[in-house]
Amino acid sequence: MERVCKPKVRVGLQVLVEGLVDALGDRRIGVVANHTSVTPDFDHILDILYSALRLNIRAVFAPEHGIRGAVPAGPVRGTVDERTGLPVYSLYGASCRPPEDIVKRLDVIVYDVQDVGVRFYTYISTLYHVIEAAGRAGVKVLVLDRPNPITGASIEGPVLDLEYRSFIGVWELPVRYGMTAGELALLFNHEAGLGADIEVVRMEGWRREMWFDETGLPWVPPSPNMPTFNTAIVYPGTCLLEGTNVSEGRGTTKPFEMVGAPWIDEYQLIGELESLPIRGVKYRPSRFMPLYGKYAGKLCRGVQVYVSDRELFEPVKFGLLLIWAIKVLYPDHLQFVRRGGRYYFDLLVGCDTIRRLVEEGCDPEELVSLRFRELEAFDDVRSRYIIY
Repeated sequence: MERVCKPKVRVGLQVLVEGLVDALGDRRIGVVANHTSVTPDFDHILDILYSALRLNIRAVFAPEHGIRGAVPAGPVRGTVDERTGLPVYSLYGASCRPPEDIVKRLDVIVYDVQDVGVRFYTYISTLYHVIEAAGRAGVKVLVLDRPNPITGASIEGPVLDLEYRSFIGVWELPVRYGMTAGELALLFNHEAGLGADIEVVRMEGWRREMWFDETGLPWVPPSPNMPTFNTAIVYPGTCLLEGTNVSEGRGTTKPFEMVGAPWIDEYQLIGELESLPIRGVKYRPSRFMPLYGKYAGKLCRGVQVYVSDRELFEPVKFGLLLIWAIKVLYPDHLQFVRRGGRYYFDLLVGCDTIRRLVEEGCDPEELVSLRFRELEAFDDVRSRYIIY
């Protein structure tokens, strides 16, 4: 069969298989994987390690959306992988932690999941809990590294206050943290004192300033509402709308790129946005009707976001100013929603300061200049774990 994909970057899975796999020998292996855990030719990690190489895989652990990416939203159930017959344990259900009794039966856990580079994307929380469990059980963690799609060079947004810790904010990271999963694993392990034995199988050919479309790798949607690489670019900002009663575009063909609500005037909103200090983006007045999610079956009015210069575009700043603009224009309509008794926006952004400022009618410059010192301090911590 002819292989047509010749990317510039070789992911950790390829590096493992082509040179390091013998080190696994007959060790008892657990694998944390999903539908993104593939080579550029779309060979899945389980098909390679278990079916082809006959390694001693004892357990598979599934993050949000499941081992084959078939769960659109909600809990993932433990099951048996129909292709390999391997037992699959959920890491996104009643518990988000690997079962202790299963972990203790392993010698090594291999983690291979494509992330999007944003704190509230749950795959890195799964990584944290896997390392935590492995540290307690004395089990090694092998992280097969993959690119940060929105580069490993930029950090942005508030650093999580641990008072607002949750599964969408597991450690003191800014919204956009500029690290790979392998680098994050090292940071989590040392900064949180998790005590695991971690080895990162490094990519080859990746540079920090690379955007995903510069790697030559095929885009496998990491989740159902992350269909394209363009979605990932705006996601750090527009996902903040999940904490409000404004649609973030779920239920449309452009989730996170299309935003709005029935009570918004799209032209009025664009006028307000264009008066703000936002660079690298354009807006198309848009009307849409979500098939599911907020305002399902109702006409929404808002904007479609077009990033015109991704090097200038600051998605978190944009998301905060977007919410500020909607609050200024529609103070009687915009609401911050609660989940489990807490403001979901606070969990997403990592503090309650920003919501309070928006509610109080703050100046937009005050909003986006907050927590600079925390971001600077994070960058110092981050520098200790950079491996590329």
